[in-house]
Amino acid sequence: MKEIITRTITGIFFLIVLLSGLCINKYLFFTVFSIVAALTVWEFYGLVGDANSRWGTVRKIISTAAGIYLFCASFMYASGSIDTRIFAPYLLFVIFIFISELYVSESPEHIRNWSYVFLGQVYCILPFALLNFINFREQQFSVWPALALFVFVWVNDTGAFLCGSLFGRHHLFERISPHKSWEGFAGGLLLTMIAAWIFSIYCKEWPLAVWLSASVVVVSFGVWGDLVESLLKRTIGVKDTGRILPGHGGMLDRFDSILMAAPAYYVFIQILI
Repeated sequence: MKEIITRTITGIFFLIVLLSGLCINKYLFFTVFSIVAALTVWEFYGLVGDANSRWGTVRKIISTAAGIYLFCASFMYASGSIDTRIFAPYLLFVIFIFISELYVSESPEHIRNWSYVFLGQVYCILPFALLNFINFREQQFSVWPALALFVFVWVNDTGAFLCGSLFGRHHLFERISPHKSWEGFAGGLLLTMIAAWIFSIYCKEWPLAVWLSASVVVVSFGVWGDLVESLLKRTIGVKDTGRILPGHGGMLDRFDSILMAAPAYYVFIQILI
């Protein structure tokens, strides 16, 4: 009972913080999601990196700082505050990571070190950086696109859990996630398409067909995101990626679907909107 109460309180607080960041203004969005991005990539490097060496710790700090910088630079560029020169320091970080391995004698795993650093940037930071470009259209901040992305993911998770629990018979991807079912996937997709229809009523910028298509994209790639994170945890051998959210695990556990859905959603918007 105590665990359920803890999980509920944490979930409500987490939801309020995210909705505030998505809906109130661009400055709160920047504050909330820069923190979220930082915690997510820090957690990732803690899971896959070498924290037992001095260089491993330094690399983790530098890589996390670079990830935060990329998110901030993307926000400033998308909002029209500055031009592409804002990304120049990040390119220096990329160069530094390659060159620094020349002078590290503690570990011979140089390719692994490079891979871990850049995987964290692509897997954890890039999706949050793209949220800036999703939210800003012609340098004007709009709450609808990113809000829809998160609502679609949340609605799909709820629908998939309920329908999977009640009707799940056929495994969706048993090798990675034995509890997911095709019935749950269908239920989540149907409920998300209903949410997309509701969005089309209040946001006339996109026609109903676009909203429905967006929901299919988010659900499909969100499920892949969940499976990718499950594969990551299986590979590392952990049940949860962290304990920062009592009763909910880590940041990667909470944003696994977003990490794949956001890039796909961005591409969808660029092509069709």
